[in-house]
Amino acid sequence: MLIDSAAMAPAERAEAIREAIWDSVVRVEITHQPDPRLIRTVGAISTVGPLKVCSVRANATTIRRTRSLARDDLEPSVFVGLQVTGSSMVVQDGREALLEPGDLALYDTTRPYTLLNRDGIHQHFFRIPRAELGLRAGTLDRATAVRLSRRDPLADLTATCLRRIARHQSHPAPSSEHCLDAAGRPGIELLRALVTARLGDQHGASEALHDTLHLRILDYARTHLGEHDLTPARIAAHHHISRRCLYNTLSRRGICLGDWIRAQRLERCRDELASSGCRRPIAAVGRRWGFPNAAHFSRAFKQAYGLTPSEWRALHTAAR
Repeated sequence: MLIDSAAMAPAERAEAIREAIWDSVVRVEITHQPDPRLIRTVGAISTVGPLKVCSVRANATTIRRTRSLARDDLEPSVFVGLQVTGSSMVVQDGREALLEPGDLALYDTTRPYTLLNRDGIHQHFFRIPRAELGLRAGTLDRATAVRLSRRDPLADLTATCLRRIARHQSHPAPSSEHCLDAAGRPGIELLRALVTARLGDQHGASEALHDTLHLRILDYARTHLGEHDLTPARIAAHHHISRRCLYNTLSRRGICLGDWIRAQRLERCRDELASSGCRRPIAAVGRRWGFPNAAHFSRAFKQAYGLTPSEWRALHTAAR
């Protein structure tokens, strides 16, 4: 569902936005600009696996889930707010969390909360059923309205995963629906690990960190794809595990590290060669993404995509 206040008559904007949020996300009271002509809201709402995703940009609003609304028949859920730009505040359970870009905060739909966005809002919201998140009740109660700072490496990784989901749900590729549904699970696993580690639940944190080890390994490899010394030994050392543990962790999920890195590098080459802004020679693109030998790069690319790199670039140049 897409929301754009510019397509609505001013007198209908507040009610149309409220109805869309009530029907698809959560029942809340929304206080907009007093002059309906000044209401500006653009958003997208979708379902990604177990997640309900709402990405929104709007001018100043105050959002309240009141005590009476918190008693509705919505499945008990937790919201995760990811601040994109600007700042906002989450208020629940007697705590206040001031969010800056890249920060996260949780709030529970079964209790009242307030979201303050005095200078406008630009956030991604993710609604997760409490049963899917799998946090102990006491841990969750202590996690609401707590700022999870982007300066924490695990928080940054969690935000990166959620940000990718939000970005792709707004403009999905025709064949991406299954991939997006699958992506919702890693986001939940990372969030569980982040909350338990942040709040000192040692047993839960150890379990959650073990469950997300493969995600952290792949994210590290993805971040360093262009570096020629990206070896299993380096990846294992970064995560303080043996190479044997590295291989076993990934193989349990059907992942061969070498094949995965090769496929990711080829995807980066494919995307860059198709870009109108790419002026690099083909061999330079290959070297940039870990293929120092031009002949080997050309063979690998054709094996993966059925075209040589030059044919792929020519195809997209002609299409433009």
